[in-house]
Amino acid sequence: MLNSLKLKASVPVLAVSVALLGACQSNTSKQETTTTADASAPADTAAKKPLSQPLVRDIYTADPSAHVFAGKIYIYPSHDIEAGIPENDKGDHFAMRDYHILSMDSINGKVTDHGVGLDIKDIPWAGRQLWAPDAAFKNGTYYLYFPVKDKQDVFRIGVATSKSPSGPFKAEPTPIAGSYSIDPAVFTDTDGKAYMYFGGLWGGQLQRWQKGTYDAKAPEKEPNTAVPAIGPRVAKLTADMKHFDGPVKEIKILDENGKPLLASDNNRRFFEGGWLHKYNGKYYFSYSTGDTHLLVYATGTSPYGPFTYQGVIMKPVQGWTTHHSIIPIKDKWYIFYHDTQLSGKTWLRNIKVTELKRRADGSIETITP
Repeated sequence: MLNSLKLKASVPVLAVSVALLGACQSNTSKQETTTTADASAPADTAAKKPLSQPLVRDIYTADPSAHVFAGKIYIYPSHDIEAGIPENDKGDHFAMRDYHILSMDSINGKVTDHGVGLDIKDIPWAGRQLWAPDAAFKNGTYYLYFPVKDKQDVFRIGVATSKSPSGPFKAEPTPIAGSYSIDPAVFTDTDGKAYMYFGGLWGGQLQRWQKGTYDAKAPEKEPNTAVPAIGPRVAKLTADMKHFDGPVKEIKILDENGKPLLASDNNRRFFEGGWLHKYNGKYYFSYSTGDTHLLVYATGTSPYGPFTYQGVIMKPVQGWTTHHSIIPIKDKWYIFYHDTQLSGKTWLRNIKVTELKRRADGSIETITP
């Protein structure tokens, strides 16, 4: 993220056409492969021409965390598999077990699959469900942050390190102390301070942490009433990027009147998949609304918030989940996201990318997939 942020400071915003990207061929070893899609790839199931095409066709990928490291685009996605587990609101059917790391030299270049960067069997404390990761760089080391259920079936967040952005990554022996829930996203500010944003409702277990400790008896879902919505979490990271530097804080997301969004406001309240980026000195916190399938955003003047709701970034895609990242690449901004164009199944997704456009006042134009 540090490299990405250095690029952000001088990025002008241009209105250009969407760039489509090449596909890649799966490789479960560390050996790299670079290729485009072939006739044996799964048939597209979308009823109409999609906004953009899948970046990868030979494996299923989701939750793309994109960064520019050493002048190249690296993508850290989830790796979806067919686990044969029935669908439920806890997300047990999302039973991923490893991460493939992808890269490309340019936004319309071919994709290289660097193979498995981290496997669940190499995480000493892990139980099951290796969900959406993120990555960061500092002082010559690359960091991969990942949520996975521990052996007590509670989501924690771990960190793994590598001297290469393509891995392989070696996991720390224990999760980050004080971490919980899912969807870590690490933002390094222009002053060098780094923050982790995390949290997800329902299967992400955030609703079970409202008393400061994990409550196994708490409801499976958050209250859907006129009470303040459960907010995402933020924690400052230590200089070594492996620990929390201070307490975990709940982020407030406010409406246009400065009041907290309500739990019943399903079109605007936070559900999962938080991401922070900075543009013209302002902090943009974007996230998924979950069961209403929107990507939305709020803005603020501090990395801790509060953030005021601004609008919709992307309307619902094909599939249930919505998860994204937003980065500048050269003179444009892009949003990486996923849908289910290749499989038509909500747990077998494919990552995509399209241009993110802004108005003169910095507000984000809504994308209709």
